[in-house]
Amino acid sequence: MYQILMPIDKNEDRVAAQTETVLEFVNAADDVSVTLLHVFADDDDRAENTSPSQLTPGRDAKNRLADAGATIREESRTGSPAETILETAYEIGANQIVLGGRKRSPLGALVFGSVSQDVLRKAGRPVTVTGSVDTLERPSHRCANCGETYYADPSTEIRECRRCGGVHVETLTDEPTESTA
Repeated sequence: MYQILMPIDKNEDRVAAQTETVLEFVNAADDVSVTLLHVFADDDDRAENTSPSQLTPGRDAKNRLADAGATIREESRTGSPAETILETAYEIGANQIVLGGRKRSPLGALVFGSVSQDVLRKAGRPVTVTGSVDTLERPSHRCANCGETYYADPSTEIRECRRCGGVHVETLTDEPTESTA
């Protein structure tokens, strides 16, 4: 089973981008487990929202990923975000961490720090940092047999899948699905 850790927050746009990225893994693999993690600053913050799916973005992510066939786990923890993400990744044996990064100026990252930078430097496993849904690069083609994705000009004809040799490589024309609250 391929384990993905998806730390989420209350930002709908970032969580939607993370969900779209994780859906690529779900579409390509047979057995994917996604742990939705929300790290709360303190116990008072945690008391208001006891699980990731009680936050609208978390609920939308959980539903979309479950509908795509992923096994979903939910975790809520209190503490330092970067440390808690790394600890959770280690505990669950995550193969991949998918973070929703936010834009900060170099000075802002220096002054306020960056959870994404900390996790990237210390993870010891692949980390994908998404931005907003608008900035996601979408695949142009997908093999109907194995799910392999391609990033090319949509007018390019791909006759054979580089992964499985299948001849059913389809052009993708759909726009990203927006989450509904």
